[in-house]
Amino acid sequence: MSISLDRVPLVAANAEPLRVLIVTESFLPQVNGVTNSVRRVLEHLAVDGHTVEVVAPTGPAEYAGFPVTRTRGATFWVYKDFRVGLETRRKLRAVMRRFNPDVVHVASPALLGRQAVLVAKELGIPSVAIYQTDLVGFWDKYKAVGGPQAAAMLTRQAHSAADRTLAPSSSALTQLEGLGVQRTGLWPRGVDVELFHPSRVDHDLRAELAPNGETIVGYVGRLAQEKELHLLAALSRNPVYKVVLVGGGPQERELRQLLPNATFMGVLQGEELGTAYASLDIFVHTGSHETFCQAVQEALASGVPVVAPRSGGPLDLVADGVTGFFYEPGSRDDLGSHVALLHNDPQLRLRMGREARKSVAHKSWGSVNAALVDHYRDVIRARQQR
Repeated sequence: MSISLDRVPLVAANAEPLRVLIVTESFLPQVNGVTNSVRRVLEHLAVDGHTVEVVAPTGPAEYAGFPVTRTRGATFWVYKDFRVGLETRRKLRAVMRRFNPDVVHVASPALLGRQAVLVAKELGIPSVAIYQTDLVGFWDKYKAVGGPQAAAMLTRQAHSAADRTLAPSSSALTQLEGLGVQRTGLWPRGVDVELFHPSRVDHDLRAELAPNGETIVGYVGRLAQEKELHLLAALSRNPVYKVVLVGGGPQERELRQLLPNATFMGVLQGEELGTAYASLDIFVHTGSHETFCQAVQEALASGVPVVAPRSGGPLDLVADGVTGFFYEPGSRDDLGSHVALLHNDPQLRLRMGREARKSVAHKSWGSVNAALVDHYRDVIRARQQR
């Protein structure tokens, strides 16, 4: 059963604040979609006066004024600098009994999140699971024997035990339904429309990146195998383009060899990241297993036309032929032809950039996170009525 946002009851402004336990598979210092989403949620909950505790494998002592309880974990062999949470149900049970939450929010549940959802169910605490990582697609890219099957089982178990699972896109909802997960709803992501804004373009940076007037084609995200960045090789060899990659990850050394003409800017945050986006001519995304793809939304907010695969989260974000183009997933030729179309028509780039900005100008984090709190209250009411 899928629950749309407009079916969630609105909450009165004077509603009692909640006690929310957020269990996340990923947190600072890791910079990725899960971490960034959790940070925005924490900031919103702090402003609205809720009481929160975070449980994560890594992190500072506190964030947004809320304490962070670190769990045991182990290094993930695919990402050597990434720790996987491996906490016992006994420890999670003790945390929940001590904190006494009204609701447990589980961000992108895998091993740690599955344990948390099961403990919450055992203790009668309502839970909301956020589907954010396509684990099946991830393991399929790494050709791990039995990996996709194990990931499907883990995803099904973790989300089926939750009172509600929230997916960021219609494509992600379809994936969950295919795995047999019920009690689902749509919860997209917001975007900081001030940080990501066309006015942040830096002409000095553009001249530095493309001294001969090349068209700047950029990617922002992890540098990892599942992102399919090998598709950029032909673009990188073409002298009319300057390929720019923002981010870091386990495939960086390999990609530097594969894309010797590209510029690697490293991991950027805040205003530096906003400037990098706004200084691009074209944004490209190559990974075909995105449940949402926040980078696409940030590029749109920056007024940059997007070329993305016709799959996953971008299907809800890009208006084909209006704010960018779709290409057939995995096809470097189709990707290249759409980039060339934008390269050859600066006026088209300009029109699409304006439409891109308009398409996301209303998607503030405030409204998106207010809807999340409505979901919290909805599952709490449903549990009380049983």
